[in-house]
Amino acid sequence: MKDNEVVGSFQEMVSDVLIRHRSILDCLSKYQESTARVNRSVIKTVTDCGCITINANKKKYPQKELKECSKYMDSHIKGEMCEHCREVIAEELGKHLFYLTALCNTLDFDLEELFGKEYDRISTLRHFLLS
Repeated sequence: MKDNEVVGSFQEMVSDVLIRHRSILDCLSKYQESTARVNRSVIKTVTDCGCITINANKKKYPQKELKECSKYMDSHIKGEMCEHCREVIAEELGKHLFYLTALCNTLDFDLEELFGKEYDRISTLRHFLLS
């Protein structure tokens, strides 16, 4: 299956299997809960497992063109995730995608179309997107 077909098929599958949480209120609360679970799984990777650490500080970069600044940016993550943490986070991200898709279905948005529009917006604005 091609990548662009996966998104459409995924959206159809979510629509088929989502039974209990079709209400917009349920979708919003489950989406918010899945956000918290993703955040918590990343935090536990640092605080429980310790396979990665976070070393955050003020970002310092010279006043240059915006696209040059990316050379000076850092994720603040040190180390590599172990396989277990990677699996846990991937599972939580998958659930998050499920509830995002459920929210799109409830509000009658085509996920493929949203991806396409956002891709076009990002590719047009590029480095000026977040300035």
